[in-house]
Amino acid sequence: MANPPIRPSAQSHGGQGQLRIIGGEWRSRRFEFPDAEGLRPTPDRVRETLFNWLAPYMSGARVFDPYTGSGALYLEALSRGASMALALDVNANAIASLRKHLDTLKCGQGQLLQSDALRYLETQSPTAFDLVFLDPPFNKNLLQPTCELLENKGWLAKHSWVYTESEMVPSSLGLPANWRLHREKQAGKVHYALWERSAQA
Repeated sequence: MANPPIRPSAQSHGGQGQLRIIGGEWRSRRFEFPDAEGLRPTPDRVRETLFNWLAPYMSGARVFDPYTGSGALYLEALSRGASMALALDVNANAIASLRKHLDTLKCGQGQLLQSDALRYLETQSPTAFDLVFLDPPFNKNLLQPTCELLENKGWLAKHSWVYTESEMVPSSLGLPANWRLHREKQAGKVHYALWERSAQA
């Protein structure tokens, strides 16, 4: 029996998934990503909503994606005018796949590292990012410590934006007190939110 077609932003265990860039310079380009445990690409409709929220702030933004996975948010940000973007993932295949995509696109603004996000934030010299995407694997207690390191180690610009995806409602996440919940929505069991960070007094 023939296999069903792979839908954009879907994944198929043991094989490849596909994602589609929604807007910007590479609009409608499609890319494969390797299947991996815990990899949960942000769906098209959620990405469309998020980047509508971010539209006034994207041009020239410095972007950080420490749990990049499929690279859906990372590639979308570069397509829409980010001046530079750094992505991390512990999965070597995910990083290798993204590196091929950047080569195909002849994109020099993208940086990629195979690294554990918490260890990287704890040990490396910080860059102040304007926009951070936080979409870590669920049920591993990664979101709160990542946010604390971003805030306390100097990884955020004075006024920056942080996007979160979580299995919990945003108000219950216990994120830094100087982060204001700007927008939130829910898609199925996933809660996604945009936070506005301001410098602490």
